[in-house]
Amino acid sequence: MIPAFLKPFEAMAAGDSNGYKNLVIIQLSGGNDGLNTIVPFGNDIYYQKRNTIAISQADIIKLNEMQGLNPSLSALKEIYDQGWMSIINSVGYPNPDRSHFRSMDIWQTASASDQFLTTGWIGRYLDSNCQDCKHPYTAIEVDDTLSLAMKGAKMKGIAVRDANKLYQTTREPFFKDLVHDHDNGNLSEDNLGYLYKTMIETYSSADYIQNTSKTYSVSAEYPNTELGNQLKTVSKFINSGLQTRVYYISLSGFDTHVRQQEQQARQLKIYGDAVAAFVKDLKQTGKLDDTLVMTFSEFGRRVEQNASNGTDHGTANNILIYGGKLKKAGIYNSAPDLSQLDNGDLKYQIDFRDVYATLLDKWLNVSNSMVLTKSFAGLSFI
Repeated sequence: MIPAFLKPFEAMAAGDSNGYKNLVIIQLSGGNDGLNTIVPFGNDIYYQKRNTIAISQADIIKLNEMQGLNPSLSALKEIYDQGWMSIINSVGYPNPDRSHFRSMDIWQTASASDQFLTTGWIGRYLDSNCQDCKHPYTAIEVDDTLSLAMKGAKMKGIAVRDANKLYQTTREPFFKDLVHDHDNGNLSEDNLGYLYKTMIETYSSADYIQNTSKTYSVSAEYPNTELGNQLKTVSKFINSGLQTRVYYISLSGFDTHVRQQEQQARQLKIYGDAVAAFVKDLKQTGKLDDTLVMTFSEFGRRVEQNASNGTDHGTANNILIYGGKLKKAGIYNSAPDLSQLDNGDLKYQIDFRDVYATLLDKWLNVSNSMVLTKSFAGLSFI
């Protein structure tokens, strides 16, 4: 039933997954406040600008003389001490946009602020590497829907929250009827096209993902949260030998205009506990050296708090990287400069596309100029 152009996809299960490099992307939706995540406690301006929502020095988990972890991220201290975590400060882009939707589009498409792209950077990575499907890889979003980041012009990732559920769904009569109609000539090339290709790819993917991932059972303990369950699923996929290069996950709840301390503390604990469990799980199974985790948010918050004990939309933010083979673990660059602001906002020091370029060039083994809108120099955290 599978068209010839999809046969290489079916052959994925036959490949060797030893040393296969995985990239896990965690999106913190809503605009996470980076200054209360990696706290610049050594800078008095931080406490002057945030007289009621600043994190008390006594509670901060200090990493150096200037910055420390929010106490809700206590589970990550062990990860940091082991050299499995890198903190990149002041990441952003020129002429930043403070709209959730537009800024997220910029981050997901890797566009400039004045560009409007319809394909995502991971999708274009798939396009650039699988034009002739010589290599067995794909991209999975552990969710029910697919983000723009995962959509290319020719190829796209697949959304899989539950491998067994997806498998059962693709065995419904609708899929069989579609193949039957094709075999009987009821679908022309005009109305076959993209829909049929997508359905067959989904059918094929579901079979491969289910039959491969069911061979492994996760023994490590994960927090019983949605993010914990998503990362447990990624662990199952990685440890079963699934040849997926990129995994994409989202955690919402970071738009903290009101009563930020309580809301952000809750979300950061969910994040920190789940990531710590995931990293330690992969270390135990020997997969951490072949895995990188990147966490980003669409923007940070303004330096000064608002009148509702919260913060409003800002610009530059930190990116958190985890892995077993970091070239520069710990704090990658200097803390945000709180004395030289752009109309009350942090000035970016690192373009987020330099982070992407690093992942593309050094981890996914594709020239970043083939995926991004222009060539970027990249960084040296791996």
